[in-house]
Amino acid sequence: MTFLRESNIVFRRQIRMNLRNPAWVLIGIMQPVLYLVLFGPLLKPLVSSFDTGTDNAYTFLVPGLLVQLGMFGAFFAGFGLIGEWREGVIEAERVTPANRSALLVGRLMRDVSQLFVQAVILVALGYAMGMRGDAAGIVLGVVITLVIGGACAAASNALALTTKSEDVMAPVINIVMMPVLLLSGILLPMTLGPAWLQRISDFMPFKWIVDAVRDGFAGDLGSSAVLWGSVWAVVLAVLGTWWGTATFRRENA
Repeated sequence: MTFLRESNIVFRRQIRMNLRNPAWVLIGIMQPVLYLVLFGPLLKPLVSSFDTGTDNAYTFLVPGLLVQLGMFGAFFAGFGLIGEWREGVIEAERVTPANRSALLVGRLMRDVSQLFVQAVILVALGYAMGMRGDAAGIVLGVVITLVIGGACAAASNALALTTKSEDVMAPVINIVMMPVLLLSGILLPMTLGPAWLQRISDFMPFKWIVDAVRDGFAGDLGSSAVLWGSVWAVVLAVLGTWWGTATFRRENA
């Protein structure tokens, strides 16, 4: 109970900080919304010409944007932590008796809650623009998005405490995110690419996660992609949480 109480204290403080400055929440949702509005109409001819699992462009696009939102939005969570470290907040937390893991979990609760609100907005906008999907599959897709978002947020916090510099962290994130964006099929089906590129993408965990969310939206909950995507999401969440927790404990040792 002490761990949950301490995590909740950190969570409430982080939420209050976000409510005082909600700009980052709005900025986080703007990129997927722009893709939805501007890229969706261009995608319509492609989904009917290639094997995408659906003939609805937005049923194909929204799941990819959900995963993109979970990855990109969560990966930038660490920038705020660098500011807290610079202002001495981390040092102040270090001298408290609070569980070191709770310092991370409370922040992850904030990040996942924020991601949930953004995901609901994105799905609602998708429906308004013509998306159709299975209700249970959409719920599953949002859950997978929250899991992978928590994994990326934990990794971002760990990277922030490791580098302690926005100038170092930003290019590292860009280097990692570019191949993930291109090889996971978030915006375009990988069937458009040559065979060698498709084979490389098979080794990209996020590709399986994107396919899992898409199959869920299409109502194919028993597909192998849903299984493997869910497994990869859990594995990445465990690894990200382990890295983040270990970094917090080392920082506060």
